[in-house]
Amino acid sequence: MTDSQLIREIKDGNVQLYSELMRRYQRKILAFIYHMLKSAQLELLAEDLCSETFYKAFRSLNSFREVDASFSTWLYTIARNTVLSELRKQRAGNVSLDESGIVPVAPPEIAPEQAILRSEKVSMVREAINNLPEKQRSALILREYDQLDYQEIANILGQTVSSVKSLLFRARASVKTQLEPYYVETVYEEYEGMKSR
Repeated sequence: MTDSQLIREIKDGNVQLYSELMRRYQRKILAFIYHMLKSAQLELLAEDLCSETFYKAFRSLNSFREVDASFSTWLYTIARNTVLSELRKQRAGNVSLDESGIVPVAPPEIAPEQAILRSEKVSMVREAINNLPEKQRSALILREYDQLDYQEIANILGQTVSSVKSLLFRARASVKTQLEPYYVETVYEEYEGMKSR
């Protein structure tokens, strides 16, 4: 059953089918919300805001019109607005960046040094993404993590496709600039190590 068919059935009173829509999108929406909250160190709120997103979507399902956007785009928009609303509430205090993050476990065949380097790189990339302005960060997460196309991202962020491309260009450039010193330093250290042999 497609999203459209499910939504039609739900609107016709078969509300138990909403759990199928939730099942299809819950992991993606939760991951999106988690990434948006990470820079404010509010990841613990991700599940609550995910539930709130699905509740708001259910309440507003009768106003959803497929001609305006796909269900997934509409749902991401609700999630984004829910997170932004929460961030505004939380702005009373200073917001700091999360230094640690979740470190992925390396497969056993990888040497310990490689695992440490890999987890350091992952943490540095996460921190660089967290340093981005909100719209750049959202655009980058939607494109790179959720694999959405430019038009979907534009609909979610309320931007034009060309604005989204510009946001992504600036986001990638900023991440690259933030990470450049690390990679230049690593290459220099390797070069110095080769010279001393």
